[in-house]
Amino acid sequence: MFIIKNKKFFFALSAILVALSIFSITYFGLNFGIDFKGGAITEIAYLQNENSSEPQVPVISELKIELEKLELGSFTIQETSGDLSNEELGGVILRTRDLTEPERQAVFSVLSQEGTFLTEQKRYNSIGPVIGEELKSKALWAILVVVIAIILFVAFAFRKVTEVAMEENKVSSWKYGFAAIVALIHDILIPTGIYAFLGSMFIDYQIDTIFIMAILAILGFSVNDTIVVFDRVRENLAHSNREDFDEIVGKSLSQTIARSINTSLTTLVVLGALYFFGGEATKQFALILSMGVIFGTYSSIFLASPLLTLFKKKA
Repeated sequence: MFIIKNKKFFFALSAILVALSIFSITYFGLNFGIDFKGGAITEIAYLQNENSSEPQVPVISELKIELEKLELGSFTIQETSGDLSNEELGGVILRTRDLTEPERQAVFSVLSQEGTFLTEQKRYNSIGPVIGEELKSKALWAILVVVIAIILFVAFAFRKVTEVAMEENKVSSWKYGFAAIVALIHDILIPTGIYAFLGSMFIDYQIDTIFIMAILAILGFSVNDTIVVFDRVRENLAHSNREDFDEIVGKSLSQTIARSINTSLTTLVVLGALYFFGGEATKQFALILSMGVIFGTYSSIFLASPLLTLFKKKA
């Protein structure tokens, strides 16, 4: 009952975090990648050279230093794994603005270290700003469709909750769905705000398709955690012994809080390993998803469930 009795404090804390996130997004802005604003993608594979005794894959940090000298503007370079069946020892994916032919040749010269490494250009794609805007629009629609689908699913899944509850404890299934969506908005706004701040100050990660995939994964993880608590509330409503709604929600939280925290901790261990020991391409995904797991667990316990008690009082 501690959480339910102190729900105003947790509501205030969530409101402050969301407000700071909106400020961060507005003030620092979102650093959209070429997937959304247009640009070029260059993928290079480094091949095995049996005639060379030198290292056959360059150091990424050294490539970054030399690419910065070309004045390409903002760019990202990610290391990729090799494919020994094709004699590929590794590779890189470089994302830049649109390049002129001389700039493209200069980039290829840097990536191959002027022929020091045996390389193969696997692809070079140019994405125009019109296509980038189309991808941005589709990404927003994807998130919106997922949110609407979650509302409908939760409302449908809890459509009979009023039938099992006593008259004084009845809460519409739509309010369960609304509480879940408030928690979801909380869960994607805060990581996005933190990401905007970090992107302007410390890291050069961009808003791209990897970011959108992480956000969609956060939505799925967060709503799963919330539904576990709501489902326990429904079970306790059916077996309540003249308890009021606040007591039932509080008991449900105490019964599920250990499960929620343990699940999140094990997930964070995996994501931490992926971030610290995985490739460059997986770090961004692991970082965003880790923030989503943390705030998703918080919202399912300290926000979504207490919201039900607030909706019950306003019913």
